Amino acid sequence: MIPYGSFIFFFLIGIFLLPTIVLGLLGKSSKIYNMLVSIVILAVIFGNSKTGAISIILFTIFQIVLIKGYHHYRKERNNTVVFCMMVVLAILPLVLVKVLPLLGLNHVFGFLGVSYITFKSVQIVIETRDGMMKKQTLPIGELIYFLLFFPTVSSGPIDRWRRFEKDVNKTFSKEEYKELLYLGINSIFRGFLYKFILAFLIYNKILVYLPDHATYIHSPFWANVAYMYTYSFYLFFDFAGYSAFAIGVSYLMGVKTPENFNMPFISKNIKDFWNRWHMSLSFWFRDYVYMRFVFWMTKKKWIKNRYTVSNIGYFLLFFIMGVWHGLEWHFIIYGLYQAALIIGYDYFDRWNRKHKLWPKNKFTHVVSVFITFNFICFGFYIFSGQLFK
Repeated sequence: MIPYGSFIFFFLIGIFLLPTIVLGLLGKSSKIYNMLVSIVILAVIFGNSKTGAISIILFTIFQIVLIKGYHHYRKERNNTVVFCMMVVLAILPLVLVKVLPLLGLNHVFGFLGVSYITFKSVQIVIETRDGMMKKQTLPIGELIYFLLFFPTVSSGPIDRWRRFEKDVNKTFSKEEYKELLYLGINSIFRGFLYKFILAFLIYNKILVYLPDHATYIHSPFWANVAYMYTYSFYLFFDFAGYSAFAIGVSYLMGVKTPENFNMPFISKNIKDFWNRWHMSLSFWFRDYVYMRFVFWMTKKKWIKNRYTVSNIGYFLLFFIMGVWHGLEWHFIIYGLYQAALIIGYDYFDRWNRKHKLWPKNKFTHVVSVFITFNFICFGFYIFSGQLFK
């Protein structure tokens, strides 16, 4: 069963989380019960596929052994080669999932959510390396709960272990839980509006006819322009709706899963956009790819110009992000396009701070939002693959 894909799924969640809500309103912890509920819902999600169920069990065991093993090792030693090996091992199943099908080979770890569980695992390994986990005991039960937290298991948002662990072990007061309950229900209803009303109508009433079957648009060029903007709004409402569901259900379970979208289409520049769009993913890549690369290059002093280092970091970040979406050319080109935009904006921003030819006022703000919006939509047009058909 696809998470949040049918009303039956919501009905099951409502039934299973009713005791959670009651305990929360009484000011009592529901941690153990929520862990059991996660197992049950995961069984519902993956139960129809024997291969998927086996894959997620083997994958979870593999990641837990890796995390616990490195955590134990890091208490005594800190070898860079060992750290790199742990990161490579953590992402290896995801790489195999992406590469082996292209070679006509089967893989073991192909299941819904493998990417987002991998991101969580890599994050723990990196923060263990940084010494942030020395005082953490990393209980196996809570680690499994973190990796397989059912509201976000398939497509995020991507939480961070230390933040998640604090919420899980906190007993909210009656008033605090009432606030969480209100915010959670509000988020779920926003998800229904976005995904099952707006995204549904945009797709079924407009997008399915574009660009080839639009009887009211006779020019192929303008039909593709219409497709570009329509697809951009569909993508936002569909994904933001899913994220709203995941966040809302998380709140009902006492976990304040971070927001994923913050009005991205009113971004004033491309950097602002990536601080608003799929925020948990963009912040993950920023913290664990871009910042790591820049720090490493600065430490080694192989390239002295910090702007060159930053640009290479942006290229690396968005290239990896594009490849993560898929090994098809349109995903890779989408990543390179985003890298070019952010490098270009970074250059313009430095140039403008020196020459001050683009002042900051209401008019330039509106123009900046309009320009950014169009660049964003063209990026999604590339992402859709329609440009290359």
